[in-house]
Amino acid sequence: MVKKLQKMSADKKSAPHLSGAVKESAQQIWLAGLGAFSKAQEEGGKVFETLVKEGLSIQRKTQAVAEEKISTATNKMASMATDISSKAGHQWDKLESIFEERVAKALNKLGVPSAKDVEALIARIDELNKNVQQMAAKPATAPRAAAKKAPVRKPAAKRAPARKST
Repeated sequence: MVKKLQKMSADKKSAPHLSGAVKESAQQIWLAGLGAFSKAQEEGGKVFETLVKEGLSIQRKTQAVAEEKISTATNKMASMATDISSKAGHQWDKLESIFEERVAKALNKLGVPSAKDVEALIARIDELNKNVQQMAAKPATAPRAAAKKAPVRKPAAKRAPARKST
């Protein structure tokens, strides 16, 4: 089209020929634009549908990756929480043990018997009770014979003087 215009201007023919060529060129440009618009409209729907499908596919892939990352992060956090809880429990046990030791030392200084001391006394009392029961169950011949040989002295009964009633 441009070549036609250049040829016409080179020939320097009349002005009406030039304006007709410009009109024809403008008409062709207009028709080319309409054709492009029509083609874009026809293919635009197809392109739009294709873009929607590709976008949906990318969204699904992105969601899967995101869920995987979230799952991994959740597992790491749960593991860390378990480790921290375990360490805290261990430290709490240490603290409790130290506290018990210090309280026991303070009570010992005050003369309060410990649980072990009380248990030892209970065991000793149980053993003594067993010994007493065994001795009570055996016939005691030797002590009775000694009791018969030794005279039993009874204290003399003192009488209180009678009171006069007035």
